[in-house]
This record gives sequence, C-alpha cells and structure tokens, in this order.
Amino acid sequence: MTAKYAPPMVSVERQPRWRRLKNPLISLVSFGALLLIWEGATGLGLIEPLFLPAPSQIAQRAIQMAEQGTLLGHIVASTWRVTVGFLIASLVAIPLGIILGFSQTSRAIFDPILSFLRPLPSMSWIPLSLLWFGIGESQKYSIVFMGAFAPSLLYVIEATKSVDPLLVKAAQNLGARPRDVMIEVILPGSLPQILSGLKVMLGIAWTCVISAELVAAREGLGFMIMNGKEYFQTDTVVLGMVLISVTVMATDLVFRFFERRILPWKA
Repeated sequence: MTAKYAPPMVSVERQPRWRRLKNPLISLVSFGALLLIWEGATGLGLIEPLFLPAPSQIAQRAIQMAEQGTLLGHIVASTWRVTVGFLIASLVAIPLGIILGFSQTSRAIFDPILSFLRPLPSMSWIPLSLLWFGIGESQKYSIVFMGAFAPSLLYVIEATKSVDPLLVKAAQNLGARPRDVMIEVILPGSLPQILSGLKVMLGIAWTCVISAELVAAREGLGFMIMNGKEYFQTDTVVLGMVLISVTVMATDLVFRFFERRILPWKA
C-alpha cells in the first residue's frame, strides 16, 4: 500500500474580466509607446539607423526575408534544435535528479562530476563538440544539452530535497518501496518546483543554441545575426534578436499551457 501526495484544494475567487485585462492592456500601451518613441527618435535623426534601425525598417526586413522564404526556416531551425536538446536534457535530468535527491549515497558519488560540469558555459563545449560531431545537427543538440543538463539536474535535486520528509516517512511506514516513494510521493511533491526550474532552463537553452549557431551553422537565428553583422545589416541583426525574444515567449506560453494541465491546483 502506498501513500500518494495530495495537494490541498484551494478555493480561488474569479476576478472581474476588466481586472484580468487591466495589466495586459497596460503592457500593450507601454510597448506601443516604446515603439513610437523609438521610431520618432530615429526619424528625427537622434539615433543613427546604422547603429539602431527604426522599427519600420526592421519590419521591412522581416517582410523581405519572409517573401524570400528564409525567415521561417531560421525560426524553425533554432526552435527544433532547442526542443531536441532541451528534451534530452530534461529526460535525463529529471529521473537522475530525483534519484540523487532521494539517495545521499548516489549524490555523494555524482557530486564531483556535477561540481565539474556546473561552472562550464555552453561556449566552452563548442571546440570539443565540433571534434566529436562535426558541424551537423548533432553538434547543435549537444551544445544545448550540455548547457541545460547540469543546471536542470541541480533544480531537480533541490526540488526533490524540499519534499516534506514526513510524507516520505508516512509512505515508508505504509510499506512503500523506494521506487514507489520516488514515483508516487517525491515526484508529485517536487513537480511544481521542477517545472519552474525547467522553465528557467528553457530560456538558457536558447542562449546555448544561439552560441552554437554563431560559430558553425548555415541556418538559424544565431546564423542570421552573425550573417547580418558580416554585411553591416543592422536591421537583420536586430530582427534576429527580436525573433529570439518572440520565439522564447511563444515557447514559454506553450510550456505554461502544459504546466496548467499537469498542475491544475497551482492555478
């Protein structure tokens, strides 16, 4: 017989519709005002377009690249690389982190390895990854994996250790085996913190893939930025930066959608 973690039921009062829309509308107006000020400063000559092009110029570059059929290819290439590398890192980090967080002996064995990997930035893996995998897609996946794996593992370990030990003791007293305790008590209890940590790591995974694409790639948003720099196309560089932010926000919305489905009580 095993004891399952049951989150407390909380009654949430629905806010009026206008209250829910208030903050998004304020953010929209603020963003629009920023664009107008930016456009006006560039049009009046206060900002040199070579150093920071106007939003209208960036939009024109986006339309031009979309008509050429290259814009979507860059977005899809980077998104796919982040998705594959991040999923592999998560699939390895979550079960391993739960085991290390649950077992002090396992944590003592892996701690030296983790201490070595943790401070290494993703850029430091690029020379070795080029030797191991060449300039193909596997090299991009490996950079995202190495950049996201160690921090994700730490998040999972800390989330596992934060589970109330009384729940673990209760399950053990009811006859739960270690495997059952990890799956039915520790995993549900630590899942909110794990997902919060992975959401942070998703943004870091994007910095990793951009680093990889700046060095060895023929497509992707990092390649697009580097190519724009080489030809002094500042509008292309800024467009690449804007697309990174927009794509990260879109993937974050998808992540939050699944988070609400997995953790309905967190809402």
